Amino acid sequence: MTYVDGFVVPVPKRKLEAYRKMARKGGKIWREHGALEFHEFVADDVPYGKRTSFPRAVKVKPTETVVFAYIVFRSRKHRDRVNAKVMKDKRVASMMSVTIWPFDTKRMIFGGFKSIVAL
Repeated sequence: MTYVDGFVVPVPKRKLEAYRKMARKGGKIWREHGALEFHEFVADDVPYGKRTSFPRAVKVKPTETVVFAYIVFRSRKHRDRVNAKVMKDKRVASMMSVTIWPFDTKRMIFGGFKSIVAL
């Protein structure tokens, strides 16, 4: 069974292309270091729920959209090994300043998940 790191972030619509470039660069680095898959998706059909929803979860503003992303690994141990390599990569170090990220990092939701069903 696989393991994934999942993310939900609010991205200003005007910065979506900058986010895409950052994600593409990051994805290539994660894949080089062993991640099995790297996916980023922009909201298309995510209604604002009365109590819970993706937009509510990240407190999306009218000028923002929601991005959902995940990285696939063989296991949590594999994830930990890959992420350790990624964090030592000089290309990632240049991207680690939160002041240059094209989204509000304080409203980012993330976590690691182990698979319970795979068809």
